[in-house]
Amino acid sequence: MTQVQIGKSDVYTTPLGLGTNKVGGVSRAGVDQEQSGREVIRTALSNGIQLLDTAYMYGQGRSEAVIGEVLKDFDRSKVVIATKAAHDPKRDMQPNNDPAFLRQSVDDALRRLQTDYIDIFYIHFPDATTPKAEAVGALADLKKAGKIRAIGVSNFTLDQIKEANVNGDVDVVEDHYSLVHRDPEREEMAYLKANHISFVPYFPLASGLLTGKYGENDRARFARFAEGKQFDAALAGVDVLKRVAQKHNASVTQTALAWYLQAPGVDVVIPGARNKQQVQGIVAARDVQLSQDEWQEIDAAFASFK
Repeated sequence: MTQVQIGKSDVYTTPLGLGTNKVGGVSRAGVDQEQSGREVIRTALSNGIQLLDTAYMYGQGRSEAVIGEVLKDFDRSKVVIATKAAHDPKRDMQPNNDPAFLRQSVDDALRRLQTDYIDIFYIHFPDATTPKAEAVGALADLKKAGKIRAIGVSNFTLDQIKEANVNGDVDVVEDHYSLVHRDPEREEMAYLKANHISFVPYFPLASGLLTGKYGENDRARFARFAEGKQFDAALAGVDVLKRVAQKHNASVTQTALAWYLQAPGVDVVIPGARNKQQVQGIVAARDVQLSQDEWQEIDAAFASFK
């Protein structure tokens, strides 16, 4: 699979990565996710996925620790680790962008990941007080020191992204984006493209809505779409995904991921997985090549969410 460059950095990765928010810790049902998490990571790396997206908040460091354990059995130079921090345990998990906190967060993540560098480090959430250029400046120093290779911000408003990038140091933005949540298309993506900043969407499958598993009886499960006709519009769009998927002998999930992989504003897509079977299904999305007409048909089916 063709590799993409992360911003202006020297980090390159395949466009299909893996989100690891289900790796490490205990699920809401009380299930230990660490063993299944190891299988998920091993399956992903063994099937050509390079980028693993994690964060301190994924199990409060356990996701990073599990990744670090599995990495011992793989060539570190062929794995791209992206992690994030901002939530401060000393502030009741409120975001903290203070340079000293970010420096400590990088050192803590390096220890948990059992590596001497992090490929992409994101400020996970903005706080209310720290100047964003000052926060990113601290990461720029860490980049020069070789502790991180690329600088990212996540969940920042466009104004905050611009402030953070005042010196051109931001390489990548991770933000909420999917076929049913297209706000970044309005202004953010144009700014990122003009400034050579990569874009990585999270929640690409809209918490399962875009997998084709849900229908009219599941309206209450997706509360944010409950008002008006949004849920109906989403289901109508999923019907289009289903028709296109059938043409390719693919799943709805694979077809939705294929749309992102061919989307001009998306650089890397990071779906999550709970087990190795889901990883194998995700990997197969690389084989779904949508025609331009099919891509546009899907785009149009979700146009009301732009």
